[in-house]
Amino acid sequence: MTSAMRYSPPAVVLHWLVAVLIFVAFPLGLYMADLPLSPEKLKLFSYHKWVGVTVFMLAGLRVVWRLTHTPPPLPASVAGWQRRASAVVHGLLYLLILVIPISGWLMSSAKGVQTVWFGVLPLPDLIGKDKALGHLLEEVHETLNYTLLALVVLHVAGALQHHFVERQPFLQRMGWSKT
Repeated sequence: MTSAMRYSPPAVVLHWLVAVLIFVAFPLGLYMADLPLSPEKLKLFSYHKWVGVTVFMLAGLRVVWRLTHTPPPLPASVAGWQRRASAVVHGLLYLLILVIPISGWLMSSAKGVQTVWFGVLPLPDLIGKDKALGHLLEEVHETLNYTLLALVVLHVAGALQHHFVERQPFLQRMGWSKT
């Protein structure tokens, strides 16, 4: 595969860093949500927020990189409807990896719990304390995360289908496999 068909090293690194962090944050969020209030739960919430803030910052870098660097073209054999579906899914993935951390930050602000990145850098509350709004934002945060999960499943399934069924080098494009 030529280098023109592959994503650039910074794009690959940002992709996999964000993916790994999301794969940590999502199950952590599911696990901690139903725990009874305890020091352990508060510690896990802090970790979850740290990951979320980090995802937001890396996602911002990804968006800047993507806007300033043209991604490699899809193989000519990819059908038009698949190209359109890919563009929609990728656009929604980018949107959600930016919006989900903001929704969590808004939720924390509304619930009156400041976000402190890595326990060192206190971030300003985005809105005032409002219990009802906090609960609404919790539902929004959860719904957005399940939407992200569905899109990630589509994204991974599409890449695997193209790579293994259609024998197109899709995993190589993102630096996964050389074969």
